[in-house]
Amino acid sequence: MAIENVIARIKGSLPALVTPFTKSGDLDRAAFVKLIEFQLTSGSHGLVIAGTTGESPTLNLETHLEIIKIAVETVSGRVPVIAGTGANSLEEAVELTRAAQEIGADAALVVVPYYNKPSQTGLYAHFKALHDATDIPILLYNVPGRTVADLLPETVGFLAKEPRIIGIKDATGDLERFSAHRRLCGNDFLLLSGEDGCALGAAAHGSIGCISVTANIAPALCAEFQNALSAQNFRRALELQDQLFPLHQAMFCETSPAPVKFALSVKKLCENVLRLPLVQVSKGAEEKIIAAMKNAGII
Repeated sequence: MAIENVIARIKGSLPALVTPFTKSGDLDRAAFVKLIEFQLTSGSHGLVIAGTTGESPTLNLETHLEIIKIAVETVSGRVPVIAGTGANSLEEAVELTRAAQEIGADAALVVVPYYNKPSQTGLYAHFKALHDATDIPILLYNVPGRTVADLLPETVGFLAKEPRIIGIKDATGDLERFSAHRRLCGNDFLLLSGEDGCALGAAAHGSIGCISVTANIAPALCAEFQNALSAQNFRRALELQDQLFPLHQAMFCETSPAPVKFALSVKKLCENVLRLPLVQVSKGAEEKIIAAMKNAGII
């Protein structure tokens, strides 16, 4: 697919899909297909597979690529499939990104290398080398709360000059970043919120969608919210923000994706199983999550 077509299709509500496991800890393929179809019938505009919400650091290479393949085959072109292919090793990131392209993913979401704590020069060199070694459109992913290193707007501006670095998922929670990115990267650079609670404000600063945790469990509401923003129906968007905001908070009451995995188990969409070092949420968190789900009207 031409890069212009990929850019035009990436927008709206883009769930960062969880990876469902069986009670024994193996990949639950049937549940994964069920989750994908749930998203598509609920109006989600695209899917992010094998991102950090999908517990990518705990997936081996075979499973990582298998879930991308399942998603591409199940979606069958109905919406864009964005594959998480980041790693703190450039060699691993290149291998994952090339494989995702061969499988048929529309774009790659590449997180800032974690633990290494690279400088801005190192970050530029990492993403530039990844770009030059692959042919798939790339979305940068900045989440310093997880990676420690922060990909600053000036560095993003330099990276945006590369033809296949098409946008950024910004999960800093700093709304000013979106305006800074627009100034430094131009209006055609895709800006995506990586924080559900900030998606309304991010849209006012130029974001065209949200890579969402909450959309795993409330896809129809999140899609309607993004549709309202696209139509500039800000009154309706604000109403939906108010309805969804307690759920956004509940999804991060403990380390993500543990809360959303519990929420999905309540809806019997997948087992409440995570891979260590992540564990199930506490009983107190379960009560908060159920209350938020009821408030949102999804149970």
